[in-house]
Amino acid sequence: MRSFKLCLTLCLFCLTVLVTPSMAEPSQGRYHAFRLKPGQDLKREVVRFTEEHGIEACAVVTCVGSLTEAHLRYANEEQGTTVKGPLEIQSLVGCGAGKRWHLHLTVADRTGETRGGHLLDGSLVRTTAEIVLVELVDYRFDREQCSESGYQELKVTPKKPDE
Repeated sequence: MRSFKLCLTLCLFCLTVLVTPSMAEPSQGRYHAFRLKPGQDLKREVVRFTEEHGIEACAVVTCVGSLTEAHLRYANEEQGTTVKGPLEIQSLVGCGAGKRWHLHLTVADRTGETRGGHLLDGSLVRTTAEIVLVELVDYRFDREQCSESGYQELKVTPKKPDE
């Protein structure tokens, strides 16, 4: 019981310390679910879906399925790498909207060995990709250059009540 209380206290402390002002206010969420078919491009279809539905802020809840190949960019690398399949999608995580996404994909080959990195165009569905997204209706996500990281990083903007 003592270790449970210690763990709970530590978790609450971490949540208190890690919550930034842009994350302090909750947002209403609207869920979207769709399936991709063989041959479709995983990243392009996520982008297309959010553009077609006018989604301005979104996060991936889950994605399961398989790929014939995955196109990934590993940490601190300029170029992408193609991983040949068949591959099982272990996870797809990220946030964004329209063409402004930051997505990471992890896949496993037939032996269970995993590879992961930034998802690039060219990751093709083998049998299916079943995707659930949550739209954060009270926010607008964008990307802006960060002087500290040198990359385009997430900019969270609360929507005004009349938007």
